[in-house]
Amino acid sequence: MSTKTVRVLALVCSTRPGALGPLVGRWLIETITSRAAELGVELVPVTLGDLNLPFLDEEEHPSSGVYQHEHTRRWSAIVDAADGFIVVTPEYNYGMPATLKNALDYLSREWAWKPIGFVSYGNTSAGTRAVQHAKQVVTTLRLVPLGATVAIRIGDATDNGRLRPDAARDTAGIGLLDELVRVAHALRPLRERAQAGALPGPLPGSYARRLTPDDAPQVTVLQRCCWVDEAVVNDTMAIPALHESLEEVREWLATWHTTGIWLDGRLLGMVRTRRIDTDWHVGRLAVVPDLRGQGLGRWLLHTAEAAAEPACRRILLVTGTKSLRNIDLYHSEGYQSVPLASPDGTTCLTKDIFLRSR
Repeated sequence: MSTKTVRVLALVCSTRPGALGPLVGRWLIETITSRAAELGVELVPVTLGDLNLPFLDEEEHPSSGVYQHEHTRRWSAIVDAADGFIVVTPEYNYGMPATLKNALDYLSREWAWKPIGFVSYGNTSAGTRAVQHAKQVVTTLRLVPLGATVAIRIGDATDNGRLRPDAARDTAGIGLLDELVRVAHALRPLRERAQAGALPGPLPGSYARRLTPDDAPQVTVLQRCCWVDEAVVNDTMAIPALHESLEEVREWLATWHTTGIWLDGRLLGMVRTRRIDTDWHVGRLAVVPDLRGQGLGRWLLHTAEAAAEPACRRILLVTGTKSLRNIDLYHSEGYQSVPLASPDGTTCLTKDIFLRSR
């Protein structure tokens, strides 16, 4: 399971004055907040009425992602940043309210591959017909509806406009959150692959994207498993990648441009780059041990080289003096070893930029 924080939008849909929705929304947040903290979930309450979304007024189709109005761009940013949704909805005439349908229709890509759960309320059916109506729509947007739901029958659950305490309802609310988080983690690779900037990777089904400080846990694990071999070969434990704390990894991920290869939520390899004066520095080239020899390292090296900034005159990288496998790879790609090895047991290799472009 991913170690990343899951952001869950708790969306209250009714805009009718005096509606029960805000009360149900408060119950939901109060009930699941403690469990959310245990699961590393960020809860974001949103009331549709506060967004002031008019009926869909964009000229371009939502799939284009071209938004003319500020209210659409604001709504897009809110939804795009979320990993999953819990919708608090009434039932109006056997269906969901027009406010929810309108909010869904505004966007397209932002919804894809995210779980959505429902807390419904109503009279005869406890709002379940609104949920069935909504599920037909959300699946078209590639949202993934949960099996777990909470259905509140107004006559049985309220007293003088207040929700009666109900332990079974509280348990159902927590169960809804638990399922939402599990599905959100499972769908994360699909969400990330659909993000702008994600590129096809070297293995079938893999993709590559820039790593961020949020990826520090996965990067830390990758470094520990990859640099053990380097420590053995070079007979030293004085290798920074083996000892960096999570916070130290976060810090350099914020300053280096780091590309990672992913498959089914697993970080398979990475390389980091940055410019220093007229040198393009390439470092931390790593591939998980079980996939070495399949071209991932060479693919990452080529990706790092292709990103070199125009002002750079040469590419520079460092590896262990006894890391002969690494050195052979770099030599085969046109790198030349600097004649004198560094006193810290590493050797520097360089490649002129103009040689790369021939």
